[in-house]
Amino acid sequence: MNNDSFDRNQDTGGSAGNPYGNTGSDFAGGAAQWHSGRGSSDGTASPYPRQTGNGQTPPPQGGFPTQGVTPTAPQPQPRRHRSNKRQGLGVVPVTALMLTTAILTGTITGVVVSRDSQQPVPSAPQVNALNEPAAHRTSLPAAGSVEDVAASVLPAVVSIEVTGPTKAGEGSGSIISADGMILTNNHVVTGVGEPAEIRVNLNDDRSYLADIVATDAQTDIAVIKLREAKDLPVMTFGDSDDLTVGEQVVAIGSPLGLSATVTTGIVSALNRPVRAGGDRGESSLIDAIQTDAAINPGNSGGPLVNMEGQLIGMNSVIASTASGEAGSIGLGFAIPVNQARRIAQQLIDTGVVTHPLLGVLLAQKSRYRGGLVESLTPGGPAERAGIRPGELVLKVDDRVIDSNDALIAAIRSHEFGETVTLKVADPENGTSRDVEVTLTDS
Repeated sequence: MNNDSFDRNQDTGGSAGNPYGNTGSDFAGGAAQWHSGRGSSDGTASPYPRQTGNGQTPPPQGGFPTQGVTPTAPQPQPRRHRSNKRQGLGVVPVTALMLTTAILTGTITGVVVSRDSQQPVPSAPQVNALNEPAAHRTSLPAAGSVEDVAASVLPAVVSIEVTGPTKAGEGSGSIISADGMILTNNHVVTGVGEPAEIRVNLNDDRSYLADIVATDAQTDIAVIKLREAKDLPVMTFGDSDDLTVGEQVVAIGSPLGLSATVTTGIVSALNRPVRAGGDRGESSLIDAIQTDAAINPGNSGGPLVNMEGQLIGMNSVIASTASGEAGSIGLGFAIPVNQARRIAQQLIDTGVVTHPLLGVLLAQKSRYRGGLVESLTPGGPAERAGIRPGELVLKVDDRVIDSNDALIAAIRSHEFGETVTLKVADPENGTSRDVEVTLTDS
């Protein structure tokens, strides 16, 4: 299969090629360019060679217990008495000076006057926070907080170091089976050439060598397997179809080699068609979750999780500035976990991925918003469904299609053999109709 099928008017997948085509744009967006988030010692983009694996058995599902910790109620604070006189700069009221001195010198013991007896009643002693050892802290992270999510997810997040003949790279990954299956990006493990040594470092400082099970360059997904690993903590899968714009998320990985880095943000948008190209002409297209959580080179392959600590995306692509600087500018993109999980399972079971396709060749140049059908694959799904050359695809189910890449990404987000409803229109007279298409590989 040609790995650069997106740039040569080929179809979305399968052994027969992919006659979708594209608009020739790599989402430059005027001031921004897209980059995969793999760190590399020489700063070059990663190639995307296709590899197949050994057909391992499916990983068992695992997860983390949810900590249902009730937050400690906040303690009442003493009421501050305001003076009617203006305080000049550098002038400290006597009461404030006394309190500051007491905090710096030792324990404060106050008195409270009983309203009934008017007699002083000793108050509970207050411990000086500056002198309290960290080990005395008894409160646990509040359930659902970023701190709680990080504590539960970090054991199942790994950093990946790849060393090739002439250069090295780094990335991140998620443990998806107790015996060491790791979900990551294709460009993380194949971006430095072959032969390459893959070393995976766990959050508890254990280190393993790993082998590639299988990869898929078109979706930028890979599975690797740790050697002689067992009883590892496993990432819990969520459902990316349940995500909503504005939902809080947490990104974890090893940006710039800084392992176990936690950043937080929100889901900025859903169903973003984002294409990332390698330095040898290969291209991947993902139907991405957009987030403003800080993602940098080295975050690639790491998890994007919801506030329940469930994997809902795999961080893969970042935007760079007009000057070409790759770094966090609040535009990061992750592969939805439902798609990543489905493809990873195929890679483990068979070593290859069967992509659903529509069987159309799209016009590279069009003055219309949508996917303009230039020609059809004989006997393909679109032709069997009655789609005609010259028609414009405006929707896939309820999803609006405004470009060729949007159509390709929408089709790939579905499962092989699934039936979708396309809204197609005649761009000349504006008439439209709905067509049901069953997505197959031929």
